[in-house]
Amino acid sequence: MELKFIYKICTKSDWLEIKKKGEYKGSKKDLEDGYIHFSGEDQVKGTLKKFYQNQKDLILLKVDAFKLENLLWEQASDGNMFPHLYSSLDVSNVVDEIEITLRDDNSHVLPDNF
Repeated sequence: MELKFIYKICTKSDWLEIKKKGEYKGSKKDLEDGYIHFSGEDQVKGTLKKFYQNQKDLILLKVDAFKLENLLWEQASDGNMFPHLYSSLDVSNVVDEIEITLRDDNSHVLPDNF
């Protein structure tokens, strides 16, 4: 498991707003749960499949986990450990933004390392 970077999926329009504000407080689901949900590199495909089926105009944010003070890896209901951030995300901790496109069969296209 790669621990240096964690990943957040959001829409392109949300990412534009986040960059303007300089910080991200989380999605509606994040705000309800009290933390920002992230995925490890090996979890991104599963997260896309489970929560973003057939959705287009997505961005994958690559975040430097070592710069986050309130990050905890916690067990989800399926037994897997996921990174949860118990504070807002400062955009200066985002090291890359990766466009996620859809194939004709509505599956998501990610870089090879995913």
